[in-house]
Amino acid sequence: MATLATGALTLADWAKRLDPDGKGPAVAELLSQSNEVLEDAVFQEGNLATGHRVIIRTGLPTAYWRSINQGIPTSKSTTAQVDESIGMLEAYAKIDKDLALLNGNTNAFRLSEDSAFLEAMNQAQASTLLYGNPATDPRQYLGLAPRYGAISGAGNAQNVIDAGGVSTNNTSIYLVVWGDNTTFCTFPKGSKAGLSHDDQGELVVYDANSNPYQAFQTHYQWKNGLVVKDWRYVVRICNINTANLVAESAAADIIKLMSRALDRIPSLGMGRPAFYMNRTVYSMLRIQALNKSQNVLDINSGLNQFGTPTSWNTFEGVPLRRVDQILNTEARVV
Repeated sequence: MATLATGALTLADWAKRLDPDGKGPAVAELLSQSNEVLEDAVFQEGNLATGHRVIIRTGLPTAYWRSINQGIPTSKSTTAQVDESIGMLEAYAKIDKDLALLNGNTNAFRLSEDSAFLEAMNQAQASTLLYGNPATDPRQYLGLAPRYGAISGAGNAQNVIDAGGVSTNNTSIYLVVWGDNTTFCTFPKGSKAGLSHDDQGELVVYDANSNPYQAFQTHYQWKNGLVVKDWRYVVRICNINTANLVAESAAADIIKLMSRALDRIPSLGMGRPAFYMNRTVYSMLRIQALNKSQNVLDINSGLNQFGTPTSWNTFEGVPLRRVDQILNTEARVV
Protein backbone atom coordinates (compact mmCIF):
# COMPACT_ATOMS: atom_id res chain seq x y z
CA MET A 1 0.00 0.00 0.00
CA ALA A 2 1.31 3.45 -0.85
CA THR A 3 1.74 5.73 2.14
CA LEU A 4 0.69 9.34 2.53
CA ALA A 5 3.06 12.09 3.51
CA THR A 6 3.44 12.60 7.25
CA GLY A 7 2.83 15.82 9.14
CA ALA A 8 -0.79 15.72 10.35
CA LEU A 9 -2.33 13.43 12.94
CA THR A 10 -4.24 10.38 11.74
CA LEU A 11 -6.63 8.26 13.80
CA ALA A 12 -3.81 5.83 14.64
CA ASP A 13 -1.66 8.74 15.84
CA TRP A 14 -4.40 10.03 18.10
CA ALA A 15 -5.05 6.54 19.46
CA LYS A 16 -1.41 6.10 20.41
CA ARG A 17 -1.33 9.47 22.14
CA LEU A 18 -4.62 9.28 24.00
CA ASP A 19 -4.85 5.58 24.93
CA PRO A 20 -1.61 4.61 26.69
CA ASP A 21 -3.20 1.40 28.00
CA GLY A 22 -2.94 -0.04 24.49
CA LYS A 23 -6.64 -0.51 23.80
CA GLY A 24 -6.91 2.48 21.49
CA PRO A 25 -4.18 1.43 19.04
CA ALA A 26 -5.65 -2.06 18.76
CA VAL A 27 -9.02 -0.64 17.76
CA ALA A 28 -7.43 1.81 15.31
CA GLU A 29 -5.58 -1.01 13.58
CA LEU A 30 -8.73 -3.10 13.28
CA LEU A 31 -10.60 -0.18 11.75
CA SER A 32 -7.96 0.49 9.12
CA GLN A 33 -8.30 -2.97 7.61
CA SER A 34 -11.56 -2.39 5.72
CA ASN A 35 -12.11 1.20 4.63
CA GLU A 36 -8.84 2.95 3.92
CA VAL A 37 -10.36 6.43 3.97
CA LEU A 38 -10.59 6.12 7.76
CA GLU A 39 -6.89 5.32 7.95
CA ASP A 40 -5.92 8.35 5.85
CA ALA A 41 -8.17 10.97 7.40
CA VAL A 42 -6.50 13.72 9.41
CA PHE A 43 -8.09 14.33 12.82
CA GLN A 44 -8.27 17.62 14.66
CA GLU A 45 -9.86 18.34 18.03
CA GLY A 46 -12.93 20.51 17.67
CA ASN A 47 -13.13 23.97 19.18
CA LEU A 48 -16.75 23.42 20.25
CA ALA A 49 -18.33 20.85 22.55
CA THR A 50 -20.60 19.68 19.75
CA GLY A 51 -18.60 20.48 16.63
CA HIS A 52 -16.00 22.71 15.06
CA ARG A 53 -16.27 26.35 13.96
CA VAL A 54 -14.18 27.43 10.98
CA ILE A 55 -13.65 30.81 9.38
CA ILE A 56 -13.90 30.64 5.60
CA ARG A 57 -12.77 33.44 3.33
CA THR A 58 -15.60 34.31 0.98
CA GLY A 59 -14.11 37.26 -0.89
CA LEU A 60 -10.77 38.90 -1.63
CA PRO A 61 -9.95 42.60 -1.26
CA THR A 62 -9.80 44.72 -4.41
CA ALA A 63 -6.40 45.85 -5.71
CA TYR A 64 -6.14 49.06 -7.75
CA TRP A 65 -3.71 50.59 -10.22
CA ARG A 66 -2.62 53.99 -8.90
CA SER A 67 -1.39 57.14 -10.60
CA ILE A 68 0.96 59.68 -9.06
CA ASN A 69 -0.87 62.16 -6.79
CA GLN A 70 -4.00 60.03 -6.90
CA GLY A 71 -5.34 57.94 -4.04
CA ILE A 72 -7.15 54.60 -4.17
CA PRO A 73 -10.25 53.29 -2.37
CA THR A 74 -9.80 51.10 0.69
CA SER A 75 -10.93 47.49 0.45
CA LYS A 76 -11.10 44.38 2.59
CA SER A 77 -11.64 40.65 2.38
CA THR A 78 -14.86 39.02 3.54
CA THR A 79 -15.23 35.92 5.69
CA ALA A 80 -17.97 33.69 7.04
CA GLN A 81 -18.29 31.47 10.09
CA VAL A 82 -19.36 27.87 9.51
CA ASP A 83 -20.20 25.43 12.32
CA GLU A 84 -19.61 21.80 11.37
CA SER A 85 -21.60 19.27 13.39
CA ILE A 86 -20.47 16.03 14.99
CA GLY A 87 -22.46 12.80 15.08
CA MET A 88 -22.47 10.14 17.80
CA LEU A 89 -22.32 6.54 16.58
CA GLU A 90 -22.89 3.94 19.30
CA ALA A 91 -23.44 0.22 19.86
CA TYR A 92 -23.60 -2.27 22.72
CA ALA A 93 -22.21 -5.82 22.56
CA LYS A 94 -23.75 -8.28 25.01
CA ILE A 95 -22.49 -11.85 25.35
CA ASP A 96 -24.12 -14.36 27.69
CA LYS A 97 -21.63 -15.13 30.45
CA ASP A 98 -22.09 -18.89 30.21
CA LEU A 99 -21.62 -18.80 26.43
CA ALA A 100 -18.36 -16.90 26.83
CA LEU A 101 -17.10 -19.32 29.50
CA LEU A 102 -17.79 -22.36 27.31
CA ASN A 103 -14.93 -21.39 25.03
CA GLY A 104 -12.25 -21.74 27.70
CA ASN A 105 -10.62 -18.46 26.59
CA THR A 106 -13.20 -15.87 27.50
CA ASN A 107 -11.26 -12.80 26.40
CA ALA A 108 -10.45 -14.21 22.95
CA PHE A 109 -14.06 -15.30 22.48
CA ARG A 110 -15.35 -11.84 23.44
CA LEU A 111 -12.95 -10.19 21.00
CA SER A 112 -14.09 -12.47 18.19
CA GLU A 113 -17.71 -11.60 18.91
CA ASP A 114 -17.01 -7.89 19.31
CA SER A 115 -15.18 -7.79 15.96
CA ALA A 116 -18.55 -7.80 14.24
CA PHE A 117 -19.46 -4.62 16.10
CA LEU A 118 -16.14 -3.05 15.15
CA GLU A 119 -16.79 -3.77 11.49
CA ALA A 120 -20.35 -2.43 11.71
CA MET A 121 -19.12 0.80 13.29
CA ASN A 122 -16.37 1.03 10.70
CA GLN A 123 -18.76 0.65 7.78
CA ALA A 124 -21.31 3.07 9.22
CA GLN A 125 -18.63 5.71 9.79
CA ALA A 126 -17.18 5.34 6.27
CA SER A 127 -20.66 5.48 4.76
CA THR A 128 -21.51 8.66 6.69
CA LEU A 129 -18.22 10.26 5.70
CA LEU A 130 -19.38 9.81 2.11
CA TYR A 131 -23.16 10.10 2.17
CA GLY A 132 -24.17 11.55 5.55
CA ASN A 133 -26.89 14.17 5.23
CA PRO A 134 -28.47 15.99 8.20
CA ALA A 135 -31.32 17.06 5.91
CA THR A 136 -32.54 13.46 5.82
CA ASP A 137 -31.18 12.32 9.20
CA PRO A 138 -30.34 15.15 11.64
CA ARG A 139 -28.23 12.77 13.75
CA GLN A 140 -25.62 12.53 10.98
CA TYR A 141 -22.89 14.94 9.94
CA LEU A 142 -22.60 16.20 6.37
CA GLY A 143 -20.65 13.87 4.08
CA LEU A 144 -18.74 14.46 0.85
CA ALA A 145 -21.45 13.45 -1.64
CA PRO A 146 -24.06 16.04 -0.57
CA ARG A 147 -21.35 18.70 -0.24
CA TYR A 148 -20.30 18.05 -3.84
CA GLY A 149 -23.75 17.26 -5.14
CA ALA A 150 -24.16 19.46 -8.25
CA ILE A 151 -22.28 19.75 -11.53
CA SER A 152 -23.59 23.26 -12.11
CA GLY A 153 -25.00 26.15 -10.12
CA ALA A 154 -23.16 25.49 -6.85
CA GLY A 155 -20.11 27.42 -5.72
CA ASN A 156 -17.97 24.30 -5.70
CA ALA A 157 -19.38 22.89 -8.96
CA GLN A 158 -16.06 23.33 -10.75
CA ASN A 159 -14.71 20.57 -8.50
CA VAL A 160 -17.48 18.16 -9.52
CA ILE A 161 -16.49 16.43 -12.76
CA ASP A 162 -19.23 14.75 -14.80
CA ALA A 163 -18.29 11.33 -16.23
CA GLY A 164 -21.47 11.23 -18.32
CA GLY A 165 -23.55 8.46 -16.71
CA VAL A 166 -27.30 9.13 -16.88
CA SER A 167 -28.79 6.08 -15.15
CA THR A 168 -28.90 5.04 -11.48
CA ASN A 169 -26.00 2.60 -11.65
CA ASN A 170 -23.35 5.27 -11.21
CA THR A 171 -20.44 5.58 -8.84
CA SER A 172 -17.90 8.26 -7.90
CA ILE A 173 -14.19 8.77 -7.34
CA TYR A 174 -13.03 11.30 -4.74
CA LEU A 175 -9.73 13.11 -4.61
CA VAL A 176 -9.22 14.46 -1.10
CA VAL A 177 -6.29 16.47 0.24
CA TRP A 178 -6.24 15.88 3.99
CA GLY A 179 -4.79 18.66 6.13
CA ASP A 180 -5.49 21.08 8.95
CA ASN A 181 -6.30 23.86 6.47
CA THR A 182 -8.01 21.76 3.79
CA THR A 183 -10.12 18.75 4.86
CA PHE A 184 -10.12 16.93 8.19
CA CYS A 185 -12.25 14.95 10.62
CA THR A 186 -13.07 16.44 13.99
CA PHE A 187 -14.18 15.29 17.42
CA PRO A 188 -15.66 17.21 20.39
CA LYS A 189 -13.45 19.52 22.38
CA GLY A 190 -11.90 17.75 25.34
CA SER A 191 -12.79 14.24 24.14
CA LYS A 192 -10.89 11.44 22.42
CA ALA A 193 -10.52 10.83 18.69
CA GLY A 194 -11.78 7.67 17.07
CA LEU A 195 -13.74 4.73 18.31
CA SER A 196 -13.70 4.28 22.07
CA HIS A 197 -14.71 1.05 23.74
CA ASP A 198 -15.69 0.57 27.36
CA ASP A 199 -15.52 -2.97 28.72
CA GLN A 200 -18.29 -2.79 31.30
CA GLY A 201 -17.59 -6.31 32.54
CA GLU A 202 -20.24 -8.62 33.91
CA LEU A 203 -23.68 -7.01 34.21
CA VAL A 204 -27.29 -8.01 34.70
CA VAL A 205 -28.98 -7.51 31.34
CA TYR A 206 -32.48 -8.29 30.12
CA ASP A 207 -33.87 -10.29 27.24
CA ALA A 208 -36.78 -9.29 24.97
CA ASN A 209 -39.24 -10.38 27.68
CA SER A 210 -37.48 -8.29 30.37
CA ASN A 211 -36.08 -11.39 32.07
CA PRO A 212 -32.61 -10.91 33.61
CA TYR A 213 -29.43 -12.88 32.91
CA GLN A 214 -25.68 -12.37 33.43
CA ALA A 215 -23.70 -11.10 30.45
CA PHE A 216 -20.46 -9.42 29.51
CA GLN A 217 -21.17 -6.01 27.99
CA THR A 218 -19.05 -3.67 25.90
CA HIS A 219 -20.06 -0.15 24.90
CA TYR A 220 -18.72 1.33 21.65
CA GLN A 221 -18.90 5.01 20.79
CA TRP A 222 -17.43 7.09 17.98
CA LYS A 223 -17.99 10.86 17.90
CA ASN A 224 -16.92 12.20 14.54
CA GLY A 225 -17.50 15.03 12.10
CA LEU A 226 -16.13 16.20 8.76
CA VAL A 227 -14.74 19.67 8.08
CA VAL A 228 -14.09 20.86 4.54
CA LYS A 229 -12.29 24.08 5.39
CA ASP A 230 -11.31 24.81 1.78
CA TRP A 231 -13.63 23.28 -0.83
CA ARG A 232 -10.96 23.53 -3.53
CA TYR A 233 -9.10 20.59 -1.98
CA VAL A 234 -11.76 17.97 -2.68
CA VAL A 235 -12.76 16.83 -6.18
CA ARG A 236 -15.59 14.45 -6.97
CA ILE A 237 -15.71 12.55 -10.26
CA CYS A 238 -19.38 11.57 -10.43
CA ASN A 239 -21.75 9.81 -12.85
CA ILE A 240 -19.39 6.94 -13.66
CA ASN A 241 -21.68 4.33 -15.26
CA THR A 242 -20.51 1.04 -13.74
CA ALA A 243 -22.26 -1.21 -16.28
CA ASN A 244 -20.50 0.51 -19.17
CA LEU A 245 -17.25 0.51 -17.23
CA VAL A 246 -17.26 -3.25 -16.64
CA ALA A 247 -18.46 -4.01 -20.18
CA GLU A 248 -15.75 -1.71 -21.58
CA SER A 249 -18.37 -0.26 -23.90
CA ALA A 250 -18.88 3.52 -23.98
CA ALA A 251 -17.04 3.50 -20.66
CA ALA A 252 -15.80 6.60 -18.88
CA ASP A 253 -12.08 7.18 -19.37
CA ILE A 254 -11.06 7.02 -15.74
CA ILE A 255 -7.45 7.99 -16.38
CA LYS A 256 -8.41 11.20 -18.19
CA LEU A 257 -10.95 12.06 -15.50
CA MET A 258 -8.45 11.54 -12.71
CA SER A 259 -5.92 13.69 -14.57
CA ARG A 260 -8.50 16.46 -14.75
CA ALA A 261 -9.21 16.04 -11.03
CA LEU A 262 -5.55 16.53 -10.14
CA ASP A 263 -5.52 19.82 -12.04
CA ARG A 264 -8.46 21.11 -10.00
CA ILE A 265 -6.37 21.07 -6.81
CA PRO A 266 -4.52 24.37 -6.24
CA SER A 267 -1.54 22.68 -4.52
CA LEU A 268 -1.15 19.02 -3.63
CA GLY A 269 1.54 20.09 -1.18
CA MET A 270 -1.11 21.60 1.11
CA GLY A 271 -1.79 18.20 2.68
CA ARG A 272 -1.97 14.45 2.15
CA PRO A 273 -3.74 13.69 -1.14
CA ALA A 274 -5.42 10.38 -1.99
CA PHE A 275 -7.93 9.03 -4.51
CA TYR A 276 -10.87 7.00 -3.17
CA MET A 277 -12.85 4.52 -5.28
CA ASN A 278 -14.67 1.23 -4.82
CA ARG A 279 -13.36 -2.14 -5.96
CA THR A 280 -15.19 -2.04 -9.29
CA VAL A 281 -13.51 1.20 -10.32
CA TYR A 282 -10.16 0.16 -8.88
CA SER A 283 -10.17 -3.00 -10.99
CA MET A 284 -11.27 -1.27 -14.19
CA LEU A 285 -8.71 1.49 -13.67
CA ARG A 286 -5.98 -1.14 -13.78
CA ILE A 287 -7.44 -2.61 -16.97
CA GLN A 288 -7.68 0.80 -18.64
CA ALA A 289 -4.11 1.55 -17.61
CA LEU A 290 -2.94 -1.72 -19.15
CA ASN A 291 -4.79 -0.97 -22.38
CA LYS A 292 -3.28 2.50 -22.61
CA SER A 293 0.22 1.34 -21.68
CA GLN A 294 0.52 -1.82 -23.74
CA ASN A 295 2.24 -0.08 -26.64
CA VAL A 296 4.42 2.30 -24.67
CA LEU A 297 5.23 0.48 -21.43
CA ASP A 298 8.92 -0.27 -21.07
CA ILE A 299 8.85 -3.67 -19.38
CA ASN A 300 12.60 -3.74 -18.76
CA SER A 301 12.85 -0.35 -17.09
CA GLY A 302 9.51 -0.59 -15.28
CA LEU A 303 8.49 2.89 -16.43
CA ASN A 304 5.02 3.85 -17.60
CA GLN A 305 4.08 6.17 -20.45
CA PHE A 306 4.83 9.18 -18.23
CA GLY A 307 8.38 8.01 -17.53
CA THR A 308 7.61 7.30 -13.88
CA PRO A 309 7.83 3.92 -12.09
CA THR A 310 4.94 1.59 -12.84
CA SER A 311 2.67 1.11 -9.83
CA TRP A 312 -0.91 -0.07 -9.44
CA ASN A 313 -1.52 1.69 -6.15
CA THR A 314 -0.63 5.26 -7.09
CA PHE A 315 -1.63 7.65 -9.85
CA GLU A 316 0.90 10.36 -10.64
CA GLY A 317 2.27 9.80 -7.16
CA VAL A 318 -1.12 10.07 -5.41
CA PRO A 319 -2.16 6.92 -3.49
CA LEU A 320 -5.18 4.95 -4.71
CA ARG A 321 -7.49 3.74 -1.94
CA ARG A 322 -10.32 1.21 -2.06
CA VAL A 323 -13.46 2.11 -0.14
CA ASP A 324 -16.25 -0.47 -0.25
CA GLN A 325 -18.82 2.01 1.02
CA ILE A 326 -18.76 3.98 -2.24
CA LEU A 327 -21.89 2.74 -3.99
CA ASN A 328 -22.43 1.48 -7.51
CA THR A 329 -26.05 2.64 -7.35
CA GLU A 330 -25.74 6.42 -7.22
CA ALA A 331 -28.34 8.49 -9.06
CA ARG A 332 -27.14 10.93 -11.67
CA VAL A 333 -25.70 14.14 -10.22
CA VAL A 334 -27.09 17.13 -12.12
